[in-house]
Formats: sequence, structure tokens, C-alpha cells
Amino acid sequence: MRRRDLLRMTTATAVAGAAGVPTLDTVTFARDAGTAGTPAVTRTVSGRLPAGAPDYVYLPVEVPPGVREIAVAYTYDRPAVPAGTQGNACDIGIFDERGTALGGAGFRGWSGGARTEFAISAERATPGYLPGPVRPGTWHVVLGPYTVAPQGLAYEVTVTLRYGTAPSGATPRPVYPPQRAKGRGRAWYRGDNHLHSVHSDGKRTPAEIAAAARAAGLDWITTTEHNTTSAHAAWEGLWGDDLLVLTGEEVTTRNGHVVALGTDPGAFIDWRYRALDGAFGRFARRIRQAGGLVVPAHPYATCVGCNWKFGFEDADAVEVWNGPYTPDDEMAIAAWDAMLVASVRGGPGAHWLPALGNSDAHREPQVVGLPQTVVLADDLSREALRAGIRAGRSWIAESSAVMLSFEVTGGGRGAHAGIGERLRVPNDAEVTARLKVSGAPENCTATFVTDQGPLFRAAVGSGAIEWRTTPSYAAYVRAEVRHPAPDGGASGTPGPMVAMTNPVFLGER
Repeated sequence: MRRRDLLRMTTATAVAGAAGVPTLDTVTFARDAGTAGTPAVTRTVSGRLPAGAPDYVYLPVEVPPGVREIAVAYTYDRPAVPAGTQGNACDIGIFDERGTALGGAGFRGWSGGARTEFAISAERATPGYLPGPVRPGTWHVVLGPYTVAPQGLAYEVTVTLRYGTAPSGATPRPVYPPQRAKGRGRAWYRGDNHLHSVHSDGKRTPAEIAAAARAAGLDWITTTEHNTTSAHAAWEGLWGDDLLVLTGEEVTTRNGHVVALGTDPGAFIDWRYRALDGAFGRFARRIRQAGGLVVPAHPYATCVGCNWKFGFEDADAVEVWNGPYTPDDEMAIAAWDAMLVASVRGGPGAHWLPALGNSDAHREPQVVGLPQTVVLADDLSREALRAGIRAGRSWIAESSAVMLSFEVTGGGRGAHAGIGERLRVPNDAEVTARLKVSGAPENCTATFVTDQGPLFRAAVGSGAIEWRTTPSYAAYVRAEVRHPAPDGGASGTPGPMVAMTNPVFLGER
């Protein structure tokens, strides 16, 4: 937004910030307000953001000494707009006196558009926000005008400072989930790595998510709230020998969302950039430095800001199936398969991305574990699961009722390879792809897909499905199991997915 447009913001706000960081007039409180027996002081500011406003606008708040709690509430108008035109939607969060620098230490919370008020003190904070001392200095409320109507977005922000000393005045030490559970040794483990609770825009509590995960037959989950780590310490007493809880974040930018899967507890990943800013590579590295995986989420989703625009060079895997199966997922799988083709034709060392599936469940009736990723790991631990995912030793299922095994054999001397592996045999060697499925609904069909496209299809029965080929004809083979097409196949549209595997690669290179 141009500076002259910012200057058009009316009433109690005007521009006071440096170039590139749109900043409103500072909210000030009397320095002696807390010493005159006043328990709380409130200031309200209002203004209007024009259409084309920047992604984030900062409201500085001067916090004097002696403040026990800072509380913020906000509202904005929702005028009628013509059909097909975006109306107003505005997110909110806050940074403390350590500043708003990209990737800096000042982050204290974000609730997006999920709630209209929040409070932070040393002892506690609203879900989505981090408890801790309210130190003196300049804090910044951040407004995120997600979409702005042609008439502009009129807002009102109310800041309340509460003075005095709380009974304890101490910030509780966070209790984070352990990095491993009992497990079954080297085995296939089922997980859902994209979940939301009341700590962002979900409606379930962590306890409800843990119960749903157990009911879904999952071995592990990852907590991935939008742009906050506040849920990392919310799982005490909810993990166990039967359920591993990993920490992460759904980094929700205006050009797509990325799941930071399995990052260190408390590790915050900033989201305030677009693809043209050239910052994503820096934060992808930050995810890995924090022990996580970079997983672009729902890359073809149609919601505003959800479509993936950063490319896949910095990714470790890609979420191709998000929640109940839709045409968006069909597009994601087609694009992922095209990347597989490019990788096998790109020569030695060409990069391929494993496919993942997650529920992205927020509330009832969305189903935790629909879908779920099944990973071959040495044990039920963060490190082992991360290694299995990176290697592509995984497949995706719509529920834990679906069991699947898939391998390719041939080339003599008992050579075989499983999902994510390479069967190193001569290019003219005959190999056999073998798929066995149980627990799938009736009338499902299995397909073997290669770099040449779908080459074999059969009904899913009680026995194994086999198909023979050579590496010279198929550089990889992967399997899909699908429900019947909704129109009986008349339109050529395939049925929804029941299960799918990552590829087995064929040939010596």
C-alpha cells in the first residue's frame, strides 16, 4: 500500500512507521497509572484500512512498568459486497517489546480470525498466545487484513493494561511431549500430521483430539496450529505408550500453507512473507534446523491464500491428500506424479518428494485420521518417523481399517524392494509388482501407476494383485486403491481414493 493510501486511514490512527512496516500511531498509557491505585487502564483506537491494504499493519502499544496483564479486543465491519467479491476478514496477533523483526524473538501469539479478544500475563494466556512477563516497552498488536471489501475495512482495537502483582507472578515451566513412545520396534505406524485445536481455529481441545486419535487407531499425531506454538505445552497427560505427540506448526502465509512437521517444542516459524519476498528458503532451513520436515499443505486448495506458490525446491514431502477426498486432492496427486516423472528422467541424484495424507481436522464432524499416513519406522520416535517419511517409506489410507502391502520382486537371487525403495536390477529384467489389500470397502479397484501412466487395473479381492513389467518400460510403480466412480465411470472421473502408496523405483540407477 502506498504511503498516501496509509495516510487516508481516519480517526485515531495515522502512519508513524518505517517504510515497508506499516505502523499506526502509538497507543500510550500514563507512566504512573498503576501507582495511583488504578487497577486497569483502557484505550480504544479506530480507523479504516483501504482496499489493497498491506498484509500486516502494526499498532504500537507503550507498556509502562508494573503491568500484570495485557488484554486486547477488536472488531471490524462486514459491509455487504457484490456477488463474487471478497468481503472483510481481519486476523490479529501480538509481538512483545523485543520487536516485530521477521523471525525474531518478539512473537507472543496469534489467533488469526478465530477469536475477538485475548489476554497475556505471566501465569496464563488465551489459547494461541504465550504466557510470560508483561515487560515494559513497545509492544505491537498486529492486524492482518486477510481480505478487504471495496469500501475498506473499519476496525476498532481496545487495549487494556491491568496493574499489580498476581498471587504467584511466575510463568509455569512448559511441559512438552516426549520424543518417543513404546512402539513395536520396526513396524508400520499410523499418524495424522495436520490437526487444529482451540489453540488456533479448531474447536476441539487437545484432550478431544487425543481421544479421537486413539479411536482412529493412530500411533502418533502432530499438533500444527496456524502460526503459533502455544499448543506445544497443552498435551500434558494426553500422550502415552500408545500415542506419540509431535509438535509442529502450520505456517500460514498469504501464498500457501506449509506444515512444519515435528519441529522442536517451542520452535516458532514466522509466516509474514509472500513468494516474491524470497524469504521462504530461509524459513524452510529454520524448520529443518528445528528438527522438522517441510511439507507444503493442500497445494491446490481453493481458499484465499491456501494455494501453494513457493515451488517445491525446499520441500521434504508434500501433502497430496487433505481431509475427505476432493478434486483438489486429485489435482495435487496429478501434479505430484508429474514431479515423480521428472525426477526419474532427470538423471542420477534427481530429487523426488514423498506423498503424505492428513486430515486437517478442525471440528466435528471432521474425522481425525481421514486420511492418515502409514510409515515404516525403526521405532515409534520423532527421529525414526522423520527418517521414514523422508525416505518415502509410507502410504496413505482413509482409515485404520485399510491394510496394505506392496512390493516389487524379480531380477533373480530373491531381489525385492518395498515402498520408497529401489529394485536394482537390469533394465531388461522382468519384475513383478504385488499388492495385497484388506479392509477396503466393497467394489474397490486397484491400479498400478507408472511414469507411463496407469498400466494395470483390477478389482480388489481377497488375494494378491500382480503385474509384470521391466525397468525399461516402467521407471517406477506405485499403487492406488479407489472407490467406484460416482457416475459409474461415464465421465472418466475416477472414484475417491481409499489408499495410495509412494513409488517403488525400478532399475540400476
